[in-house]
Parts: sequence; structure tokens; C-alpha cells
Amino acid sequence: MGRSGEKDKNKEENLELPKLPELPKLPELHKINEIESPEIHKFPSYPNDDFGQKFSQNAIKDADVFIPPGLVAGIENSVLFENPHILVIDKPVGVAVHSGSGVSFGIIDIMRRIRPDTEIELVHRLDRDTSGCLLLAKHRQSLLAMQRCFQDNSVAKVYLAVVKGRWPEAKREISHALSKKTMPNGERRVYADPEGQNALTRILEVAAGDVYSVLTIRLMTGRTHQIRAHCQIEDHEIAGDNKYGDERFNKMMKGRGVKNLMLHAASLELPESEYCQAMVINANLPARFKGLTNFDA
Repeated sequence: MGRSGEKDKNKEENLELPKLPELPKLPELHKINEIESPEIHKFPSYPNDDFGQKFSQNAIKDADVFIPPGLVAGIENSVLFENPHILVIDKPVGVAVHSGSGVSFGIIDIMRRIRPDTEIELVHRLDRDTSGCLLLAKHRQSLLAMQRCFQDNSVAKVYLAVVKGRWPEAKREISHALSKKTMPNGERRVYADPEGQNALTRILEVAAGDVYSVLTIRLMTGRTHQIRAHCQIEDHEIAGDNKYGDERFNKMMKGRGVKNLMLHAASLELPESEYCQAMVINANLPARFKGLTNFDA
């Protein structure tokens, strides 16, 4: 290795890496879960971040919409909270929330097999490669009530994201209006458009490093690909994002072990309603985040 190569290597080794901020915790969450549902599966642990991806890729080839028993069992064990009205799971990376566009099944199809005696439906959506808290309703009344909570912004949705470069400490809001367009290949993309839909993303905490930063984000509106598009517009693309990401940054982060989109729905704060009491539900920190920080779980 020449002198310039040695300098580059030493420079990279001396770069400051961020420490992961702690997520808000609710000490009484275990008690709430036990009261509401004694058989609750608490704090699941997937074998690795590719768990859902590997199962779903294998199953999609099957014309009979075969869902591997291992994936069904994994999703069943991913339940973070459940009562007679609603259910929250820790969605793994690589599994779509519903079928369509070449995807034979999704989380909702799996949950209908697991809970065949309910009218279970998705209250909101997560991108296929986003992990974390996903809320489902077990009957129509709770579905409509929870959807109203999302519409009036009384549900607090907190995400973790690893983004390119050093995020400016003072940058705490992103408010670019967004529009959607369909590409020639049928792919949907979101872009900044002054005439588009209002979109607001708030940065709650910043753990900044020279190579990448870890952001704690509250999603104030729920536009398609909002966090991913907003980070791209700010030139701080999310690591592992093959749609809105920076190719050079993704390649560098791949060398650090990043194989998937570094966006995680870390927690949901639900308001008190006739279908649940007020609570915060936290998803486990994925292994892919622990590997990039000094966080000791």
C-alpha cells in the first residue's frame, strides 16, 4: 500500500463514529401486556436481520402462495402487544405488509392465518425493507378508531435511521412537500414538489459522526417513503437504501456489514381510547444497528 493509501486508511480509522441515543422506555409496559393478554409474546428476537427476507424470497416463487411455516412462526413470536382489539408486531426486514407487484403474500396474509377468527387489518404501512412496530386492528371498529388516531396525529411514530455524513445539529425539521410519480418500469418514486402534499419530519435526537449519523425521528405526517425522500433531499441519504440512497455511501457501508435499509420503526405511542389504554410500545433494536454503534444492549 502506498503512502496515500495508508493516509486514507488512517483517516478513516480516526473518524468519529456516533453513539446510539437511548429510546424512551415505559417501565410499566410488561404489566400492561400481562393485564391485556396473559399469553403475549414479549420482545421477539429474530436469528438475524435477513430472517424475513430469506423466507419471503423463497416463498414468492411458489404459485400456490405457500407461506413457509418458519416465517409464520417467526411472525407469531414477533407480537409485542395484543388485546382483544389491536395487535402490534415487530416486523422483520424483507417482508412486505401486503401482497401485490410480484409479491405473493405479506404480513396481513400471515396474520390472517395466525388469527383466523378475527377481521384483522393493517392500520398503517411500513416499507418492505423497514423493520419495527406495525399496528393491526382485529375488528372494523378498532380499525376505524386507530386510523383516526393516525389521521389526527395522536399516535407518535418514532424511527431510527442511519444516514450519510454528519447531520447538522441545528437541523431539527424537514418540511419539503412531496409528490409521487410512476417510473416507466412501474416503480413509484417520491420527490420534492412545492405543489405536492405537505410533509413534516422532526429530528428528535442526533448522534453524529464523520462517516454517518444516527437519527431519532418522529414522523409527523405519513407520506409514502417520507423519511427516505426527506433524507435524500437533505443530501443525507439513508444507508442501504437502494431507491433513494447514495450508491457510493451504500458501497462503503456494505463494507461495514450493512446489507439492508437502515430504517427502523422503533416505537409507537398510542393514545388512550376505548380499545386500549395509553402506552408506548418499543421494538427491539435490530442487530444491524448494534453493529454500527457503541450501544451496549
